[in-house]
Amino acid sequence: MTVLALIISIIALVIAVLAYQKAGGIRDLQEQAEALRFVADNLREKTADALDKLEKSLRKSEEKKEAAEKGKK
Repeated sequence: MTVLALIISIIALVIAVLAYQKAGGIRDLQEQAEALRFVADNLREKTADALDKLEKSLRKSEEKKEAAEKGKK
């Protein structure tokens, strides 16, 4: 009886592997990973640009504040 269960489980495993390959398999996962890398790189660049703009804006504000304080003295 256990031999029959083993044979059925092996057949089920083979069918699962064939279905996985037919559905796209590893290639599909690699394509999705590449697409995610592309999106992450774009997001990283946009974040860096936004932080750069924010830094420039803050530095201008600080410079104006310092100039106003020097003018008061």
